[in-house]
Amino acid sequence: MKIITIVGARPQFIKAAMVSRAILKHNEKGKKLINEQILHTGQHYDTNMSQVFFHEMGIPTPTWQLNCGKGTHGEMTGQMLIEIEKILIANRPDYVLVYGDTNSTLAGALAAAKLHVPIVHVEAGLRSFNRQMPEEINRILTDRLSSLLFCPTYEAVRHLVAEGIRDGVHHVGDVMYDAALTFGSIADNSSQILSRLDIHRKRYRLCTIHRAENTDVEERMRQIFTALREMGTVDCPVVLPLHPRTRGYLERYNQLKSIQNQPGIVLIEPLSFLDMVMLEKHALTILTDSGGVQKEAYFHHTPCITLREETEWGETVESGWNQLAGYKTKEILRCLNNKLERRDINEYGTGNAAQKIIGLL
Repeated sequence: MKIITIVGARPQFIKAAMVSRAILKHNEKGKKLINEQILHTGQHYDTNMSQVFFHEMGIPTPTWQLNCGKGTHGEMTGQMLIEIEKILIANRPDYVLVYGDTNSTLAGALAAAKLHVPIVHVEAGLRSFNRQMPEEINRILTDRLSSLLFCPTYEAVRHLVAEGIRDGVHHVGDVMYDAALTFGSIADNSSQILSRLDIHRKRYRLCTIHRAENTDVEERMRQIFTALREMGTVDCPVVLPLHPRTRGYLERYNQLKSIQNQPGIVLIEPLSFLDMVMLEKHALTILTDSGGVQKEAYFHHTPCITLREETEWGETVESGWNQLAGYKTKEILRCLNNKLERRDINEYGTGNAAQKIIGLL
């Protein structure tokens, strides 16, 4: 069986690492061999957001490395579509495997569908019900095109059923939970990020901001950074790894130097996976507009405040581990002071989602 796996962004590297590991274990048993080749679109192309993930997690070196990380959504997706199609025509895989909801996901699905190559969508069925998000468009279209839809939660299965998609739908659990179990202890033993930043466990907050709905709107970012300034102190700073879009906002509005000089905010470059895991595990609180980081916060039992009005991971809110704050300063600070009852979530599986995916394939 020949599979071409298409990745392009940080969360996809992590998920692909777990499935690639499961493929290696499967092949070691001498059963029907799976030949996986990886196509990296270049959507995330700098060292800290791409190369270091492959190195740390032992992901096989990509067979193809594209350079499609710049331009508008349409330009990026179009460039990927052209190049992916060429590779699929030349190699004719049995399956194309895509992850999540990025432009790389949609381009891979479109190229495969037009060539009648079956599509496997890992992390299928998620919905924010906000079509202003490009990710929502990507995931809806990819699910419509896929032959096998591997869902991380039962709620994701219900979303697909409500849309009339039943064939090929499987609840397998979340490969990100597999990764949290696999790499959590490794991070504790190998990451030096706390000492490098001179911070202490449960005495800092971690913040990530990258979604265009925030970074492209000055009023939203102004209110978010006002909240960060008010909550950050020397004794409990806010650690903020700077996504390129967030850095672009700060430079565009001449805010970078003032934020760098703010005593309660620690700006750092994008992190390697293990360093990010370490910060997530030991933060007092996580503030984020990332879908994946919301879940990772729960996996490490760290309370989360989401800087959006909706989430694909409703179970994290219902269980008390996550709060939807949006972008307004007062609401973010109110959520920070809430005391919530929290319970465990039973939808993400037991850490063997990748093995289930390979078994079903």
